[in-house]
Amino acid sequence: MSEENTQIIPNQSEIVSQRIAKLDTWREAGINPFGAGYPDVQKIADIRASFVPPADPEADPHAGPEVNVAGRLVAKRGMGKSIFADVRDSSGRIQLFAGKSDLTEEDFATFKRLDIGDIVGIKGRLFVTKMGEVTIRVAKPTLLSKSLRPLPEKFHGLTDVEQRYRQRYLDMIANPEVMEVFKKRSAIIREVRNFLAGRGFMEVETPMLQPLAGGASANPFVTRYEALDSDVYMRIAPELYLKRLLVGGFERVFELNRSFRNEGLDRRHNPEFTMLEIYQAYGNCESMMELIESMISTVAMKVCGTLKIEHANGKVLDFTPPFRRATYHDLVKEKGGDDWFDITFAERVERGRKLGLDVNDKMSDLDVTNELYEKLVEPNNIQPTFVTRLPAELLPLANPCADDPSLVDVFELGVNGMELAPAYSELNNPVIQRQRFMDQFEKNKAEGDEVSNKIDEDFLTALEYGMPPAGGMGVGIDRLVMALTGAESIRDVILFPQMRRI
Repeated sequence: MSEENTQIIPNQSEIVSQRIAKLDTWREAGINPFGAGYPDVQKIADIRASFVPPADPEADPHAGPEVNVAGRLVAKRGMGKSIFADVRDSSGRIQLFAGKSDLTEEDFATFKRLDIGDIVGIKGRLFVTKMGEVTIRVAKPTLLSKSLRPLPEKFHGLTDVEQRYRQRYLDMIANPEVMEVFKKRSAIIREVRNFLAGRGFMEVETPMLQPLAGGASANPFVTRYEALDSDVYMRIAPELYLKRLLVGGFERVFELNRSFRNEGLDRRHNPEFTMLEIYQAYGNCESMMELIESMISTVAMKVCGTLKIEHANGKVLDFTPPFRRATYHDLVKEKGGDDWFDITFAERVERGRKLGLDVNDKMSDLDVTNELYEKLVEPNNIQPTFVTRLPAELLPLANPCADDPSLVDVFELGVNGMELAPAYSELNNPVIQRQRFMDQFEKNKAEGDEVSNKIDEDFLTALEYGMPPAGGMGVGIDRLVMALTGAESIRDVILFPQMRRI
């Protein structure tokens, strides 16, 4: 073994050492173990789809169509004069047959030296084995990239969930179904864009680094902009910038964006996430309901081929419009009792404790009620449900209901026990908006929150020039993908989720 190959991988195992030793063997054979490109590659799925097996079982097995594939060697069987193997690319898997009588001595030696995990190029002809397996009879093997580490076994080597998320590349190699989830995610996002473009919405981009953390109630990530000698914040939402565009004259805009919230990790939250925000001038809460119903049902049919999506334990989510509608107060009463809003605050606290809620008499009356909503109502909204007419204090950027200014004209679309898409009839009254911001300012000040305790005066100035009435909506894309793929954890739909450092 050449000196440059000794201990090139820290704490290398015997298998790794053996594979590293092979690097010299490949080079001595005149083969670069980490080669250049490999042109004219065909997808395995396309090869399978277009191949028509010969009708005559006695047909010449060497006369099949020529093919050229590239991918990872994932199985290898036999070491005599006949070697079977499997190669897999992003579209599928196909069997290989290398017969000593079909190859030059050099090419057969090349194939024999290949290890499971190597990236290879294979030229050959298709035939069908006696077992009925479509197979490539290898004519020319090419090593494209040498794998120095052995692959994990599907059922024994990569079952640790933490390892799967930390080493997503191994997760996809060992579990091809994982790759299918992310292919579906890509298709969902593509179809969302197509749907909105078809409705006349324009995609825009707004700042990810913002001088103020606004547009939602959340703890931001703070960083430093040295050139301006000031702190800036990773955006928690693009809302206030998108509304500025309505003021400027755009009437239908959306942004598919990365947003960041410096908060906890769980199966439905990741600090870096993908959000879709949509704003439609002259729309309202009702128009947003129609939009999200149509969008989800259209995307589900195009990507999944059905409106009924199977989840764990036999649960089926049905996205057939129209979705169920229910008011915040009615749902609270379902869990807290019909008299929940008629009893005293002290009685509500006591009842909340009996229901297992973490409440006390130092909380605000609204916080006690909202604790019941978040712990007992929201987790039980399994089928798509529009929750409407929420308390105004919860949503300072929404328009009040015409018949009751203590409520706002909004909905929260709940699916599978999680909030998927909040939407508003947007507040465009700068006087009320300023007062809402001031109320939030005082609340934050009382709670000692200095980061969020700032008012976006430029946004208020924009409103004072006049913003058309509008409907606005945010859609959690990661959660939408969960709903449409059957995933129960957000980590299963984010390629590289945030993990604790080890």
